[in-house]
Amino acid sequence: MKKIISVFLTVVLVGSAAFAQNNKAEKKEKKGGDWREKVRAEQVAGITAQLDLSEAEAQAFWPVYNEVQKKRREAFKASAQAYKALNEGIEGNEVNTLLEKYLDSKKAADAVETEAIARYKKVLPVEKVAKLIVAEENFRHQQIGKLGGKAGHQGPGGPRPGGNRPQMPPTGDEMMD
Repeated sequence: MKKIISVFLTVVLVGSAAFAQNNKAEKKEKKGGDWREKVRAEQVAGITAQLDLSEAEAQAFWPVYNEVQKKRREAFKASAQAYKALNEGIEGNEVNTLLEKYLDSKKAADAVETEAIARYKKVLPVEKVAKLIVAEENFRHQQIGKLGGKAGHQGPGGPRPGGNRPQMPPTGDEMMD
């Protein structure tokens, strides 16, 4: 009898866990799938359109680009962790060490970018490397604009609603006018 009850409970627990996972996957699909994949697809489409790569260039470029993206994510994660440690340890005795680690993580991120440009130059003409940098920066600003609800923000030097500077509150003299 105990064996039957334990088998029954096992089946119920496994079944409910499977149902829960399936339900989560369905909810994810209803929300439009994985947002990272969607953003990545938009980024790839934008870069492809901006660079106008030949077939040979594309075959050489995309593996390099994907490796660089992986290194960028790793560098960003390391920098975020160093920042978190610094933020949590500001009042502690090791603040100097934490600050050095944070600065080192920023230097490492810069080194990733320097290496990336050198690698891109090996597989693309310099003009297309420059177009890539501009396309990536414009895409980043476009995404920031979407997150902040600022659809008019078009990137570096582009127009923004309300201008590029925040509005300052009126001074006492201006209030009198």
